[in-house]
Amino acid sequence: MSTLTKATPIQAADRMVNVRYAIRDLAVLADQVASQGNKILYCNIGDPCKYDFPVPVHIMEAAIKAMRDGYNGYGESLGIKPAVEAIRNEAERDGFKNIQGVFVGLGSGEAIDSCLTALLNPGENFLAPSPEYPLYGAITAKLGAEPNAYFLDESNDWQPDVEDLERRINAKTRALLIINPNNPTGAVYSRETLEKIADVARRHNLLLISDEIYNKLVFDPSAKHISIATLAPDVPCITFNGLSKAYLVPGWRIGWGVGTGPAELIKPFLENIYKLLRARLSAPHPYQYAVKAALEGPQDHLKWVNEKLAARAKVTKDWAASEPRVNLVAPKGAFYAFPSLDIPEDDLTFVSELLIQKHVLLVHGSGFGQKPGTHHCRIVTLPQEAVLTNAYAKVSEFLKERYQ
Repeated sequence: MSTLTKATPIQAADRMVNVRYAIRDLAVLADQVASQGNKILYCNIGDPCKYDFPVPVHIMEAAIKAMRDGYNGYGESLGIKPAVEAIRNEAERDGFKNIQGVFVGLGSGEAIDSCLTALLNPGENFLAPSPEYPLYGAITAKLGAEPNAYFLDESNDWQPDVEDLERRINAKTRALLIINPNNPTGAVYSRETLEKIADVARRHNLLLISDEIYNKLVFDPSAKHISIATLAPDVPCITFNGLSKAYLVPGWRIGWGVGTGPAELIKPFLENIYKLLRARLSAPHPYQYAVKAALEGPQDHLKWVNEKLAARAKVTKDWAASEPRVNLVAPKGAFYAFPSLDIPEDDLTFVSELLIQKHVLLVHGSGFGQKPGTHHCRIVTLPQEAVLTNAYAKVSEFLKERYQ
């Protein structure tokens, strides 16, 4: 007769201790507050579909037609031919040289995950900005890689601090990541900054990783998006993009990577990314038929999208200028603001209490990374101006009541 042993909880792997995602984790508290009958003003998730940003009709029609035509099984692992060709053609139009590969992922998130998984051994690292998009930190923790953050310079329009970046390179550094236009700051990087970063990668034999998912959402007339790959065709580079933001369909989960640089330097690495993509079969098949329609069809929507983003950024900038405990480097692209807060407590406590007391949901700056001793919050500026104005009034009330 077998003896029964006492059941014990299933233990998660040690690597999960450091896996966090600030944007979604705070939403758990919001659900609790909402369950008590409170109406939440959501300024936390970068999903244009939750606001007044309708999907361009021709993009929807392309996906619907693909479904009706029977393209509902698995697609090619690296992306269907029409999508891959459209991505390559657009990259060439934008000035990319030495294109060695294109691959389509389950959103840019899977493309990024596959790239880092194929690159990093446990204990190795890549240079990532601070503040950063939290996905990168979560993948780093999952892989058993080491965090290696360089600072963005708030006093210089949130441009990367290239000197700080280069100081942090060590024997186990494999790559250098930039996010341009930037999430969470809304910064758009200058040509001068990008050329300096490319030179660092060139001299230290690092892979460049450029997240450019917001490249078409630049609303400040003083700013222009430049792909770093176009400035450094001699440096191995993976550039990420997708349909989610500029084409307003984040739920379709269609993203991609474009690999550039000398074939002998990047092709062997790309082949290992392809191994991972073949193992998971394919990205969503029918939605890939929207890629060609999106990249080669009418772009009219981008004008009104950027006009709305500019107006909402102005509301945010004007509020910050009127609030003595808030200082904002005005965003120039994407749909985020990352103001600093003059508060005597940590910013997680600040946004949590703001949510509980005033029912406004922002995200704590420490969830993205920030310089020691500073406090920030990330604001999603997608809501209509009236909603933002209401939310900011409640934040100002909270600041006055709590700290004065």
